Amino acid sequence: MSFTDIERTYLAGQRLGRLATVAPDGSPQNSPVGFRYNEAAGTIDIHGYSLGGSRKFRNVAATAAVSLVVDDIASVDPWRVRGLEIRGKAEAVTDEDPPAAYLSREVIRIHPRRIISWGIDPDAPRMSARDATV
Repeated sequence: MSFTDIERTYLAGQRLGRLATVAPDGSPQNSPVGFRYNEAAGTIDIHGYSLGGSRKFRNVAATAAVSLVVDDIASVDPWRVRGLEIRGKAEAVTDEDPPAAYLSREVIRIHPRRIISWGIDPDAPRMSARDATV
């Protein structure tokens, strides 16, 4: 299992993340994306309306290295932020049944390799990082 129970609970409560991909020429791209945790595969799946035509999808198809940041502000007084950074290899899947009819059949599927978290576990308030188990 790649994610802890606390991490899965946090991800389930969030709707938006920022996906960083690398273009074939080496330039970075950062895109806001909706996502879901795919429990059966242990991956993070990103769907879209016409995902297959997007630059981020083409970037993943060419260069699999990605990073997804999911974070939020839990409190402003006192200031408290929390989040996860999921680094890994992604695959550009071209023909999969989408979770909703209005989404395209393409999926960016992130296989976590490194997970960095901060502020999501009240028993571990500092940043922590670990390699993901496969």
